Amino acid sequence: MIINTNITAEISAHNLQASQANLSKSLARLSSGSRIINPADDAAGLAVSSRLDAQVGRIRAAQDNVSNAVSFTQTQDGYLKKIAKALDRMSELTILAQDITKSDADRTLYQSEFSQLSEYISNAATKDFNGVSLFSTNNLEVTLDSEGNTFTMLGIDLSRSVYTDALSSSVTTTTAAKAALVAVKAAINQISEDRANIGAYQARLNSTAEQLTVSKENLTAASSRIRDVDVAQEATEFAKQNILVQSGTAMLAQANALPQSALRLLQ
Repeated sequence: MIINTNITAEISAHNLQASQANLSKSLARLSSGSRIINPADDAAGLAVSSRLDAQVGRIRAAQDNVSNAVSFTQTQDGYLKKIAKALDRMSELTILAQDITKSDADRTLYQSEFSQLSEYISNAATKDFNGVSLFSTNNLEVTLDSEGNTFTMLGIDLSRSVYTDALSSSVTTTTAAKAALVAVKAAINQISEDRANIGAYQARLNSTAEQLTVSKENLTAASSRIRDVDVAQEATEFAKQNILVQSGTAMLAQANALPQSALRLLQ
């Protein structure tokens, strides 16, 4: 029996220190909701989850880009729908102007409406979306995913000859009205094709948006499985370590009291 060195107390103190460290770690996990408090807890897991979180962030950005592209095409089609209606009316005026019972004065009135519709279409061709021209020769590259892959939306140019020929037509005479009919019909066919292309772009963008949502959900779930704490499991661990700390404290007190028995030998 010795007094200077209490091996039992040293072992008890070591065990208590380990239990306290585990209790603190468990408490930190429960309070933060994260399984990885320090890189040492899971170095590889932290690296993987960090890359996944970064990819999720890029996907969110891609979703914003796709949503804005959808809004852009919807705005384009909104104008084209009204332009198509104007062209339809212009085609009616070309037929009305060919009526043999109409005088040149009547045709002048038709020309007035025809000109106003032409000016409306010309004005619509100058509109933009957040500073980006809605109708131009420029193609637009839309980001599809977190890797920066893109697809091209062809520009819709209302300054093409098929449109300008129709807008510069006249219905002041029957001969001019016949030529105007040919030009306006060509413009109607072209705007139908342009609107069909926009519809195709919207279908692809909507499918892309859905895919990005699914990808984001899956990647978020994968990161969560690595980084987030299982509360039920950690609560059990916390209760265990709490009991060990309490019992370790009591046993350390008992171990510190053991050398006192040596005093009885000196009495």
